[in-house]
Amino acid sequence: MTDHRKLVTEILEESLRVKRASVEANAESILAAARTAAAALTAGRKVLFFGNGGSAADAQHLAAEFVNRFRIERPPLAAIALTTDSSILTSIGNDYHFGEVFAKQILALGAAGDVAVGISTSGNSPNVVKAVEAARAKGLHTIGWTGRGGRLAECAELVLRVDSAVTARIQEAHITFGHILCELVDRILYPERFPE
Repeated sequence: MTDHRKLVTEILEESLRVKRASVEANAESILAAARTAAAALTAGRKVLFFGNGGSAADAQHLAAEFVNRFRIERPPLAAIALTTDSSILTSIGNDYHFGEVFAKQILALGAAGDVAVGISTSGNSPNVVKAVEAARAKGLHTIGWTGRGGRLAECAELVLRVDSAVTARIQEAHITFGHILCELVDRILYPERFPE
């Protein structure tokens, strides 16, 4: 019979191990992503987040942290989750193809100098890959958050990888990347609000 209490601890330990290894392996890339986002925001640009399923939830979560606030009181920061407008998503999916739902929004809403953050645990989500390709062609900075790689790792300028085959562990690392990104951007833009 399974010892569920022990299983709880084992899941926690695996999650902690994957998050620690992922953050350590991607520390420079996370910092680069934060600097890119901060520079774009300073220049009056915006950050666009997108992904499917749990990655869509992460996109919405992180856009909210930018627009509202993360840990400090500061002006709203320009961010959009391309996962939230059901009319846009369903009209593109119906009239064209679900693979176009993010790329068409990048073409409509993105501008050179913006930052596109595509999130895919497999790295092979066709609509995420297509949107990153569209973003690069339009002059946006592109950042991909993935598991072990996939096509997203081949087309994004900056890639943050999680070395796991377990979707839940990848998602847990991705939201950790996101929270670190939020705090770093705040600290870069508003250092005076973080007394040492």
